[in-house]
Amino acid sequence: MPDLSADLAQQKQKLREKLRFRRRHFAANLDEMTRRIAFRAPPAPLAGILNAHNSIGAYAACGGEPDILPMLALWTDEGRIALPHHADRIDTMTFRHWQSGDALVKGPWSTSQPTDTNESTSPGLILCPLVGFDRHGGRIGQGGGHYDRYFAAHPAALRIGIAWSVQEVDTVPSESTDIALDAVLTEQELIITGDRL
Repeated sequence: MPDLSADLAQQKQKLREKLRFRRRHFAANLDEMTRRIAFRAPPAPLAGILNAHNSIGAYAACGGEPDILPMLALWTDEGRIALPHHADRIDTMTFRHWQSGDALVKGPWSTSQPTDTNESTSPGLILCPLVGFDRHGGRIGQGGGHYDRYFAAHPAALRIGIAWSVQEVDTVPSESTDIALDAVLTEQELIITGDRL
C-alpha cells in the first residue's frame, strides 16, 4: 500500500518550490506603479478589521514576500503590532510586540524577529506570509508547520494570508493539520475564504 502522507508531502514540496520561484520572480519584476501602491494602504474592510484588534500579528518580509509593515504604520505607531518570535530552533512560535525603531534580530530560522526582551502577546488577528493559496482558504507555507501549530493553539485568532496574486493555485493539497485561512490579501484584492469576517 502506498504511503499517502509521503506522497502528499512530496506534492506540497514540489508546489512550494514552484511557487517560491514564481513569488521571487514576480516581486523582482514589479512595475513601478505596482511597487508604489502594493500593500501601502489596507482596503476599507481590512482597515475596519485591523481597528477592531488591540494586538495584530504581522511579519518582517523576506524572500520576495510582500512587505506589509508600511501598510500597518498607523497600528505600529499605536503599539499594536507583534511579529513572530522563535526562542530557538524548536516547533513553538510566539509573537512579541514591535514598534518602528525597535531592533530586529536574526532568528534561528534566519528571519528577522523582535528581541527576546520585547513583550509577548497573543494577537487576535494574524497576517501571515504565504508561499501559495487557493480561494477556499487553503494555504501553503514554508513547510515547518509553525503557523499551523500556532493557529491550532489559538483557534479564535482571525487568519489572513498575504501573497502576490501569482501565488494563487486552484487547490492547495491539504492534510488534517493544515488550518484554513479566513481571508487572503493580494496586491489586487481581499479574498474572503471563510465565514468569520
